Amino acid sequence: MSNMKLRLAIQKSGRLHDDSMRLLKECGIDISNGVNKLKSEASNFPLEVFFLRDDDIPQYVEDAVADIGFVGENVVYEKKKKIDVVEKLGFGKCRLSIAISKGENYTSAAFLQGKRIATSYPVLVEDFLKANNITAEIHEISGSVEIAPGIGLADAICDLVSSGSTLFMNGLQEVEPILQSQAVLVKNEQLSPEQQAILDKLLFRIQSVKKAKNNKYVLLNAPNDKLDEIISLLPGMKSPTVLPLAEAGWSSVHSVLSETQFWDIIEKLKAAGAQGILVVPIEKMII
Repeated sequence: MSNMKLRLAIQKSGRLHDDSMRLLKECGIDISNGVNKLKSEASNFPLEVFFLRDDDIPQYVEDAVADIGFVGENVVYEKKKKIDVVEKLGFGKCRLSIAISKGENYTSAAFLQGKRIATSYPVLVEDFLKANNITAEIHEISGSVEIAPGIGLADAICDLVSSGSTLFMNGLQEVEPILQSQAVLVKNEQLSPEQQAILDKLLFRIQSVKKAKNNKYVLLNAPNDKLDEIISLLPGMKSPTVLPLAEAGWSSVHSVLSETQFWDIIEKLKAAGAQGILVVPIEKMII
């Protein structure tokens, strides 16, 4: 039996750590993560986990110190390492945006011409400026980027935004998103066939968890004279399951609905005569 293990790098603390560990747990992978522990092994899957700084993960994966990593897209594209993005993970969603002081009038990227921009993402900001033929001065700083305009260090900033509350508290307004970001799974470009086989198993589990989160299991009662109309509203994975009820003239219909379509379809089902609609979360979804 092979002792091969896939080495996974995740953030040791911060916004992506908890979601990364939760995803592994939902995939049925048992990992103990003690305080200040930098490495751990799964007890029931060929996986070894390294707990690293987010900014260091692309380099570790490129150098094959880790085989794969969970990291923010913003870090991947800022670091520009030779690694492959394999899967978007669906958590850690945010955007990298330009922000300026409240009250200033921003109409286009031309506003930034000749301005000073404070950021922790100089590569991405430089790419944005070049794409828009803008010449501006970039001040690379780490942490507390939002205070830069208030202390006279910069005219604008470019930083990660989720709710926008931090910008608001510092008298700033978001004016130009330049990158939509979320956590992604990245891999070294030179995985062995055995390593790739383990990664394929992990991806299968991750994709099953993601599909489950994006779908709901729906059960409803339908009068038989409305059955065709109700079934036509339900996409399902292949087709809805229809079972006769004890009461004559009625059937039980089971199907799966996408979260994005859910409320629109439920309203149409009600209007078509569906009754007793039950909605159940799905833990895993294998297709």
